[in-house]
Amino acid sequence: MADKQNLNAGFTGTPAEQPEGLAKAAQSAATEVKREVYAVASGARDHPHTASALLLGTGILAFGLGYLVGRSSQGSSTGSYWR
Repeated sequence: MADKQNLNAGFTGTPAEQPEGLAKAAQSAATEVKREVYAVASGARDHPHTASALLLGTGILAFGLGYLVGRSSQGSSTGSYWR
């Protein structure tokens, strides 16, 4: 029969063995991403007008670049659009 300690290992939140290698790097990266998200959220909460202006500016820039890329990929076809 299985050991009760091994059965509870997944539910306690603490693994029996500490992560190594790729698992440790992924855990470290996840911790850093959480810290950065909190910092951005905190900055946006402190300066809502600046955050909304940056978001709006980024959206306008992305729309403009997408429009230009779409227009350039269309080519210079002189035929009618509807066929």
